[in-house]
Amino acid sequence: MQLIEFLAPHFQFVSDPTAWVALLTLIVLEVVLGIDNLIFISILTNKLPEAQRARARRLGIS
Repeated sequence: MQLIEFLAPHFQFVSDPTAWVALLTLIVLEVVLGIDNLIFISILTNKLPEAQRARARRLGIS
C-alpha cells in the first residue's frame, strides 16, 4: 500500500466546505477575542500608577 492511499481517508475533510467554514469561524473568533483581551488589558493597566503600567502590559500580553 502506498502512503497516499493510506493517508487519503484521513484528509477527506479538506474537500468538505463545512470544515473550511468551521476553520474560518475559529480564526475570526481567535482574532476578535485577542483584540478584546488587548483592550481589556489596556483599560486595566491605565488605572495603575505610571511606573507599573509597562510591566503590567507585558505580563498581561504574555
